Amino acid sequence: MNHKILLVDDEPDIVEFLEYNLIQEGFEVIKAYDGIEALEKLSEKPDLIILDVLMPKLDGYQTCKKIRENDQFKDTPVLFLTAKTSEVDEITGLNLGADDYVQKPISPKKLVARVKSNLRRLTALDPSKANKIKIGPLRIDRERYTVNLNGENLILPKKEFEILAYLASQPGKVFVRDKILTDVWGTDIFVVERTVDVHVRKIREKLGEYADLIETIKGVGYRFKNVE
Repeated sequence: MNHKILLVDDEPDIVEFLEYNLIQEGFEVIKAYDGIEALEKLSEKPDLIILDVLMPKLDGYQTCKKIRENDQFKDTPVLFLTAKTSEVDEITGLNLGADDYVQKPISPKKLVARVKSNLRRLTALDPSKANKIKIGPLRIDRERYTVNLNGENLILPKKEFEILAYLASQPGKVFVRDKILTDVWGTDIFVVERTVDVHVRKIREKLGEYADLIETIKGVGYRFKNVE
């Protein structure tokens, strides 16, 4: 079954251009021209959503916020199309739950590559596959709480293990510190963002020469490097 892509932009020429390229790659495209129409088209159950940031009625940020409020689409990948390049804009989108950014002018090849990458991440979260993570030289077994790096077993305390597995489960995705705190520690325990930084530093020490597998996104959070 072809993946459904909800494509949202207020410029018909851009929609037509991107629709053509996505169809050529075998995707089914659902079109919308503003945020309100995009929310209505959620009834068609898209697998991934591409949102322009600057739109009438509801902008991309507002639309993304409303999408994430719907439990059915809380994990659906959202990609922003934007001419904005500042760090503040990117942080805004990530805090609202966006998964990726594609800058305008848009390269169709780059967009298609990002779409495929985000859909692969979604597939990787299938519960039947989520317990064992294989990425580059790293092997993580969530059931046994084991980490193997190039054939050598690493000993990590529980929270370090959980952060490493959490980041490695979606390579290439940026996680803001607040989300890491909520998803790893939960909402009932008070911890500060600095706690995440301390744990990541300790994980990197144990990864040794592979410490750069965890990338710092300045002012935002962390990302696990997407490696073969």
